[in-house]
Amino acid sequence: MKKLLICASLALATAAQAQNPPLKTAQLLVGKHVIVAEVAATQEQRELGLMYRDSMAVNGGMLFAFGAQGAQCMWMRNTALPLSVAFLDAAGSIINIEDMLPHTLDSHCPTRAVPARYALEMNLGWFRLRNIKPGMAIANLPAEK
Repeated sequence: MKKLLICASLALATAAQAQNPPLKTAQLLVGKHVIVAEVAATQEQRELGLMYRDSMAVNGGMLFAFGAQGAQCMWMRNTALPLSVAFLDAAGSIINIEDMLPHTLDSHCPTRAVPARYALEMNLGWFRLRNIKPGMAIANLPAEK
């Protein structure tokens, strides 16, 4: 039974990835650091996010571009990677950064009363290791649609 469940999970993960074409990427800048971020701009892309992935490049990430500013929250269902997420306002200023544990349903949201326009997920601790903090700006964000 356990083998059957593992096979079913792998089949679903493979099917989910095969149905979704590769995402566009954006080269983002924060201080002297360059990030190559996949851009999840549609509802479907944002819902899939980094689910079913088992690794990510050191300076790779995923930028969630929301259609409008709001109380955007993130969670980790079916996500095996430990991640840190930075919530950004429309100008690209970091509102707050949250660490997220794999396979949890905890909600991670902006902590201040500032609506988020973007969320940038990176490997766990990426921001902390580079001394990137709230108030700093991320440059080269995709233009508004």
